[in-house]
Amino acid sequence: MPDLNWKHHTLVQALLSRGPLQEKEFFSIFSAVTGKRADAHQQLFNEQLGQINRALAYVQFELRGCRNQYDGKVYYGVVNNVADEQSKLGTKYTAVQIAFYKAVLEAIVQDGTALGCISNIEALNLNLENQIGQGSQDGPFHIPSTFRNLTMSQKEKTLEDLIRDQWLCLTSNGNIGLGVRSFLDLRSWFRSNDVPLCDVCNEAGVKADICSNGDCAVRIHDYCLKKKFSQKRVQRICPGCKAEWKYSGLLTEDAAEASERTQTQEPHSNSAGPVTRKRLRSCKAERVDEAVVNPSPAIDAEPARVRRTRNSQRIK
Repeated sequence: MPDLNWKHHTLVQALLSRGPLQEKEFFSIFSAVTGKRADAHQQLFNEQLGQINRALAYVQFELRGCRNQYDGKVYYGVVNNVADEQSKLGTKYTAVQIAFYKAVLEAIVQDGTALGCISNIEALNLNLENQIGQGSQDGPFHIPSTFRNLTMSQKEKTLEDLIRDQWLCLTSNGNIGLGVRSFLDLRSWFRSNDVPLCDVCNEAGVKADICSNGDCAVRIHDYCLKKKFSQKRVQRICPGCKAEWKYSGLLTEDAAEASERTQTQEPHSNSAGPVTRKRLRSCKAERVDEAVVNPSPAIDAEPARVRRTRNSQRIK
């Protein structure tokens, strides 16, 4: 088994104790323990991570990076590559809570609009019967029938815990999305469950922009679109059906650049007419229709307040 020095231990311990870290924060720790900037010494950074992962492989763990599909930022974390029953014993979550998480996960990834989220009320009203039934021949997760459902208050508390532990997240408009830990841990699950992939990076397109052609299944992450269409001479068309790709983010950037050029070319001119501003459509990925499910008296109409803190527990 490869030996890890104190620098390796510090990097791993930081991720284990704090949970997934943003690239900037992880790079800061790397710089503190090595005396070198990760972005300026990419080869050294890759070599150090390679040494760590060769050691962690003996216990079937991995230090992995991923991009959060909601903010486009890169995160690093340590994940468990084993998905057996013994691994599940290490989580603080009960089997029925894990079933609830899986129900939320499936509701999010199976949405054909690729919004990447569901409303709080939709999450609270998810039926766990299908999840509970996915067990071994000895019984569905060995859960007594009287405990196969969560009350509304239990679901609310579970949502809070899952968001705190970064398995889920609150989106900017207050809906429930996948947390960075889900993107780190569930890469193989996304592929095995046929979650549509981003046409650019080939990762699961949970929250993505979709082609305006209803017959085309192409979807692309927002940050991948910016990279793909950043060059002015590149045609902004769907890579699948060749239809025009209408993307408000790029339109906004173009309008800002045009405005800046106008101000630079004629800073003192009063003769120029008023600048016409294009009406930009709202980004589809930021809109979610209100839930149509009629809440029972036990459910508050307003989304539950959910707090964010870090925790390094793992769900299996």
